[in-house]
Amino acid sequence: MHDPAPREDLEANRTAFLFDLDGTLVDSVYQHVLAWREALAELDIELAVWRIHRNIGMSGGLMVNELLRETGQRMTAENAKRLSEVHSRAYARAAESIQPLPGARELLSYLTAANVPWAIATSGKRDNASPTLEMLEVPSDVPVIYRDDVSHAKPDPDLFMAAARALQVRIEDSVVIGDSIWDLLAARRARALGVGLLSGGYGRDELERAGAYRVYQDPADLLRRIDEVGGRAPEG
Repeated sequence: MHDPAPREDLEANRTAFLFDLDGTLVDSVYQHVLAWREALAELDIELAVWRIHRNIGMSGGLMVNELLRETGQRMTAENAKRLSEVHSRAYARAAESIQPLPGARELLSYLTAANVPWAIATSGKRDNASPTLEMLEVPSDVPVIYRDDVSHAKPDPDLFMAAARALQVRIEDSVVIGDSIWDLLAARRARALGVGLLSGGYGRDELERAGAYRVYQDPADLLRRIDEVGGRAPEG
C-alpha cells in the first residue's frame, strides 16, 4: 500500500489524471460480466447479464453482496472465495480477446510527452489487471493502484486518493476518468473532478447524475478535447 505523502510535499494546482482501467482504457467490461455470470452459475445462482453489468466497477466483494441482495440469497465465506476464484479463471480465459479502447495508448502517450502526471486506479486485483497494463504499454514509473493496495474499493474514494498520493499531487487538483457511476461517485467523495466515458456501457445521463462534469465517447474522443479538462502541456 502506498504511504500518504506529507502535505507540504504535494504539488498544488498541478492537474493530474487518475484513470480507471476496465471500460475506460481497455475494452474488458463484457468479459468481466460474462466471467461473473459463469461464476454465479457455478453456485446455481441465475442472474441476467444486464443486472451483472450494472454493478461492474464496484469492488468484487461489494458487487457480490449487491448481486446476492437482488437474488435474495446469502453467501458463505467459502462460497464467496469460490465465486472469486471461478471469476478469475473465467476472466483469464477471455483475456486474449481484450483490446485497448480506441485512443487509449495515444492518450497516455500524449500525457507522458506533455509532462502531465497520470496514474491508474483499478478495482481489479493485480493478477487480473497486469496483462492489460502490458497491452497498454504503461511505463514502469507510472503508479498503478490495485484493489489489493487499499482497504476499500469503489465507490469508496480510497483507490483514487492513493493514486494522487503516489503522484504527490492534491486529490482536489486531480481529474478522475472513469466509465461507471461507481468511478464518479468515488471521485465526488474524494473531492476530485470526474470525467465520464461512454465506453463502459453507462449512459450520458447516468454518468452526469453521478458527478461527471464532462462526458466523452472513449479515450480517443477525450484526447481530441483534452484542453477542455486541463490536459495541456505546462507552459514555460
